[in-house]
Amino acid sequence: MATKKAAGKKVAKKATVKKPAAKKPAPKKATAKKTTAKKTTAKKATVKKPAAKKPAAKAKRAPNPAFMKAMNISPELAMVVGSKPLPRTEVTKKVWEYIRKNNLQDKVNKRNINADENLKAVFGGKGTVSMFEMTKLINQHLS
Repeated sequence: MATKKAAGKKVAKKATVKKPAAKKPAPKKATAKKTTAKKTTAKKATVKKPAAKKPAAKAKRAPNPAFMKAMNISPELAMVVGSKPLPRTEVTKKVWEYIRKNNLQDKVNKRNINADENLKAVFGGKGTVSMFEMTKLINQHLS
């Protein structure tokens, strides 16, 4: 057999030549542009719908009669808001007036109320309650 083995031949490697960095082209001079007529394509005009107008002079919302029902107040809560029957909404307003007048809102965390002696009786002996817990505790004193 007269075949030659390819493994015996050495393959010559090509030398890699680094190309110099491409130079930036010189800035072009401003040339006068020829005015050519461009074809204008007809675009569909988007029609904006006007915002729906609110009905004019709507009747004022009537409050829920359940909130306006006068509730009997417990003796503990009466020390804060008074003894005559009041609706829940008015009781909450009066409690907030009492809190602001006596400066009982916490200085650091405004959501907490620091109870004094009258409010401790309403809050079930707790010294500090959150605003959200306060309404729940007040509702226990209404019947």
